Amino acid sequence: MPNTTTPAQYILILIDMIEQRGCDLEKLLAGTSLADTGISTIGARIPDTDFNQLVINALALTGDHALGLKLGLRLNLSAHAVLGQAFMTCTDLAQTIELFLKYNHLLASDLHFEFETLDEQCILTIVNTPRHVSLEFGYELFYGALINTLRGLLNKPELTLSMEFPYSRPEHAQMYCEMFGDDIHFDTPQGRILFDRELLATPLPSSNPVLRNLYEAECARLLADLEEDNSVTERTLRLLRKLEGQYPQMPQIAAMLNLSPRTYRRRLDEEQQSYQRLLDQVRAEHATRYLQNKKHLPLSSIAYMVGFSDTSNFRRAYLKWTGKSPGEVRRGH
Repeated sequence: MPNTTTPAQYILILIDMIEQRGCDLEKLLAGTSLADTGISTIGARIPDTDFNQLVINALALTGDHALGLKLGLRLNLSAHAVLGQAFMTCTDLAQTIELFLKYNHLLASDLHFEFETLDEQCILTIVNTPRHVSLEFGYELFYGALINTLRGLLNKPELTLSMEFPYSRPEHAQMYCEMFGDDIHFDTPQGRILFDRELLATPLPSSNPVLRNLYEAECARLLADLEEDNSVTERTLRLLRKLEGQYPQMPQIAAMLNLSPRTYRRRLDEEQQSYQRLLDQVRAEHATRYLQNKKHLPLSSIAYMVGFSDTSNFRRAYLKWTGKSPGEVRRGH
C-alpha cells in the first residue's frame, strides 16, 4: 500500500466537528496512532490509515452519511495551510489552477488530476479513485473542499459548477443540490468538474506576486520532502502520468527513478505491485479521458495514442482494465 498521508489540519477539523456533536474523543481516536499519543503532539501530516479509521469511527458515532460533504465544506483556504496562502496571492483563477495542479499532492497525496480546456469549457478530471472509506466519501470531501475554496478565493459565495460523480445517486442527494447547485450528474465514467473558460480570467483581490514566489518556494520544499517518502508505486504512477503518450519499458523507468532494474523490481514486489499493472492503470486513465473528451477522434487514433497498433487489441485490453468497452464510455454509460 502506498505511503499516502493527509494534512493534519483536515484531521483536526474532523475531530472538532465530531466533538461539537458531543461524541467521545477516546472513541473517535480508537484504532489510530493518535489513541496513544493524543492530538496535542500531532505532526504536519497523518497517515491515511489513521485518517480512514477516524472517518470510520466518526461515521459510527454520528450515523451521518453526509459527513464527507460537511467536512469538505469546512476545508477553506486557511485549512490548506501554505498552499492556501499561495492560492490567495495568485493573479487570477488560471494561475491558481496551475499552482494546484503542480502542488496538489500537498493536499491529497493519493489523487491525480488532469485539466484541459475544450472550446469554451474547462474540465478538471480525477483520473484515479480516492482511497477513502468509501467512494462517495472521497468525492464528497474533495468536491466540497474545492467549491468552498473557490467561493472564498473568488468572493462568490453562490458559485456553482457542473459536477459529475462516478457512482449512483445516494439517498442524501438532495444535500448535493443544496451545497453544489442543480448541475450535478451521477453514474458518470469518471469524476469531473466543468466550468466556463471565462472564469479563468477572474482576478483575485488578494493578488501579490512577491508573496506568491515566497509561498511557492515553500510549497516546492514541502513537496520534495513528501516525495522522498513516497513509495516506488506512487513515484512510478506520477512519472508515467507526466509522460503521457510515451510508455517506456521498465528499465527506462527504473533509470529515471535512479534505481537499477533489479532494485526497482524488488521494491515493486515488496509493495505487491508490478510495472505492467501500473502501466496499464495509467494507459486506462489516459484512454478514458480521450474517450470522454476527444469524441471527434476515431477509436483507432485513441488506440494508437495509448500504445496499440490494432484497435481490436485495444478494445480487449480496455475492457480488461476497466470492465467497460470503449463504446460504453464514449456514450457516457
